[in-house]
Amino acid sequence: MVDIPQVAVLTGFGINCDIETMAVFEMAGAKAHRVHVNSLVNGEDNLDNYHIMAVPGGFSFGDHLGSGRLLGNRLRFGIREQVRKFVKDGKPVIGICNGFQVLVKMGLLPGDDEVSLEQTASLTLNDSGHYEDRWVTLEFNNNSPCVWTKGLQRMRTPVRHGEGKFVVPSPELLDKFEDKQQIVAQYVKSEDEYPSATSEPLPYPTCPNASMRNIAGVCDPSGLVFGLMPHPEANHSKWLGATWTREENGDDWIGEGMAIFNNGVKYAKENLL
Repeated sequence: MVDIPQVAVLTGFGINCDIETMAVFEMAGAKAHRVHVNSLVNGEDNLDNYHIMAVPGGFSFGDHLGSGRLLGNRLRFGIREQVRKFVKDGKPVIGICNGFQVLVKMGLLPGDDEVSLEQTASLTLNDSGHYEDRWVTLEFNNNSPCVWTKGLQRMRTPVRHGEGKFVVPSPELLDKFEDKQQIVAQYVKSEDEYPSATSEPLPYPTCPNASMRNIAGVCDPSGLVFGLMPHPEANHSKWLGATWTREENGDDWIGEGMAIFNNGVKYAKENLL
């Protein structure tokens, strides 16, 4: 399988979207492995054995001390050098929902050129005050270096989170991330003409959590590490979509969310094999 990208899909401690995350990578042409975090920490396995790392959604450690906090610390301190080497070796990483929270709270996102793993942002409680489970529309930044979203404009995908509000300590820091094109995905009104992404606050539920600048996903400066709150793996097939019975689908079953995983696998095939 030397010509097939190997994907480490992390599991353990309350992660519960690992199986569907494995499935979409397999559908995209990779070989997915369910890797328990402890096997990396105790040396039974190593990220050097893989081309892609995925941190799936779920409720790691029951969201105690905040969503993603404890698993983020587990990775940040338990396999710190493995993670830093993985990114410096040019290998892509994706974090979805709780995985996004993990990557932000361990400092890998929004990140820096040195992969210092210093936290500069957070994801906190939705302004609605409750868990959000609804479909949203994302718009992607075509100027972003993110390898996962190349060529993408819009995507419909569900959100499932209670702490999805992306925040930073100061507007100036957010300006810095925006200037470096690290703001990859923003919530938009589905009925507006593309492009319509804005930094002005959008009403609920268009932006389901009141994230600063309607941010749904960010990447690191290299574009290799990408995290987003919505679940693209939950729209891998059109029949999973909210409106598929009212659309002209023909024989094309591929859902909008697959494009992200196809991009990640394509990048690994072209650059790492």
